[in-house]
Amino acid sequence: MKLFAERYQRTLAGPVDVTGVGIVTGAKVRVRFRPASVGNGVVFVRGDRPGSPRIPARTAAVTDTRRRTTLGTDRDGVTLVEHVLAALAGLRVDNCTIEIDGPEPPGLDGSAWGFVQPLLNMGFVRQAGRRPIRSVAQPVILERGGSCLAIYPATDSTLRVSYHLDYGAFSPIAPSVATVEIRPETFIHELANCRTFLLECEVDEMKSQGIGRHLTPAEILVFGPRGVKDNRLRYADEPARHKILDLVGDLALCGFDLAGHVVAYRSGHALNVELAKCLAGQEADATEPVVLPFPAMRIAA
Repeated sequence: MKLFAERYQRTLAGPVDVTGVGIVTGAKVRVRFRPASVGNGVVFVRGDRPGSPRIPARTAAVTDTRRRTTLGTDRDGVTLVEHVLAALAGLRVDNCTIEIDGPEPPGLDGSAWGFVQPLLNMGFVRQAGRRPIRSVAQPVILERGGSCLAIYPATDSTLRVSYHLDYGAFSPIAPSVATVEIRPETFIHELANCRTFLLECEVDEMKSQGIGRHLTPAEILVFGPRGVKDNRLRYADEPARHKILDLVGDLALCGFDLAGHVVAYRSGHALNVELAKCLAGQEADATEPVVLPFPAMRIAA
């Protein structure tokens, strides 16, 4: 990896509480986002478990990527972390301790907006420490089972993500392509409210396993044979945008900012995390970077 630039780290101006019901368990849960010191990174704390185990949001802590990203052990870990991580990464919150009293964050509406809005309302503090912005020196391309995920070298300090969604010719989810330049403004207005989606057959399978039995199509996007059931899309390409949101959360596990162009075709959590692990395992070039200030922004929520 090439050290492309740096920016100043950020944390929250104060604690933020979010409560709701978990998508997987259906149990009520609360998360408290707390400011953290320089270099702390993002760390989950299971306050409901003996000893309040700490789980860093890094690639080394990933233990499962089936349908969602899970950190830590079965007993003391946290699952479905990608929306929380996307909210923090999208807003450039680098240091945060997340106290949680259950095995998953609140599902809310299946997007990151329920985390983004209260975090925006609290505001952010710039810190003295610097966060690296890294890019690959040459393309890195991963292919698994008909899916492909690649990152191409940067020409500036921006991360751009393109997602090609394709469930096949006979799927009720139409193929679409979305591209978003990942900055706080675009994350807030183009990605944060894009929701998780499922095929009707996937919902039936999950409920047969005791997962998400409390959910209805009005609470999560469900595609039946004739399209979305009992709900409406917020964007024509909302599923592709949500896939980009997931990618932002999964790639945050690198522990540094990425610059370049990420291009995904039918990629999911497994391939996302595999790319994050690959990038995190590469040594950064020792070239002297430019420091990017990223001045305070006024953003309409």
